[in-house]
Amino acid sequence: MKLSLGFSPCPNDTFIFDALIHHKIDTEGLEFEVFFDDVETLNQKAFRGELDVTKLSFHAFAYVLDKYVLLDSGSALGFGVGPLLISNSEFRIKNLELSGDEPNTHNSELITDSSQPSTLNPQLKIGIPGKYTTANFLLSTAFPQLQNKQEMAFSEIEDALLRGEIDLGLIIHENRFTYQDKGLKKVIDLGDYWEKRTGCAIPLGGIVIKRDLDDETKLKMNRVLRKSVEFAFANPKSGLDFIRSHAQEMSEEVMYKHIELYVNKYSVELGEEGRKAVKLLFVTAAENGAIPAVKEEIFLTP
Repeated sequence: MKLSLGFSPCPNDTFIFDALIHHKIDTEGLEFEVFFDDVETLNQKAFRGELDVTKLSFHAFAYVLDKYVLLDSGSALGFGVGPLLISNSEFRIKNLELSGDEPNTHNSELITDSSQPSTLNPQLKIGIPGKYTTANFLLSTAFPQLQNKQEMAFSEIEDALLRGEIDLGLIIHENRFTYQDKGLKKVIDLGDYWEKRTGCAIPLGGIVIKRDLDDETKLKMNRVLRKSVEFAFANPKSGLDFIRSHAQEMSEEVMYKHIELYVNKYSVELGEEGRKAVKLLFVTAAENGAIPAVKEEIFLTP
């Protein structure tokens, strides 16, 4: 059986899927037609139900729960992996307007007291990597008044800041490792914001499969994906050429830093902790009105 499969060209995804698409493992008769797209494009394809299996952001997943269900393996969750809000100047916390309190320069003081939500000048123009990214969901949770947003490819945000086209940029993926090289500055780590509020890993993206496929195919895909992740961990350099061919001018060191950050035990299997984090993200987003109420079962297996 041939399935259409979409994932990003980022090192964490190519690392995970290398063994699967290059038949380094037993795929149990499954074949794949592969599409490489940035996560926001994959989100849009999921909204249209174009792919049988796809990577997508957990924020977007909330809007396609009627079409897709989450596989146990392949997800990107973790601590210290969240999106960063950055600027082209010394735009520190002390420059932010806080409601009901004096400004301060300590991120944790800014974000842990939910009774004193932080505010930013709503006129600030923010470059975001997509409306339905988990990064934008976290930004909206921390700074709901920021509505002046411009969607752009995640790889374009740093240059837009340098050209003065936006005031702040919301960065994800390998840009976490490159923004300082361009003289850009961190304003706040939104992953740290989530972790301090919840104590949970931050769920960024997952691998989903169409609900209307037969159960045997869905479970087979679930098993094959896990084998692919396990093979990658056991043979971390096996997919180096494949990973490098899709990486954006990254050195091998940066590629593997990226992989270490986003591929971990939750990528092998969500487990109880991972499922708890995903459920909490959905509950929090629904309570904030950021997503519809969750009615379908999120996970493929109990």
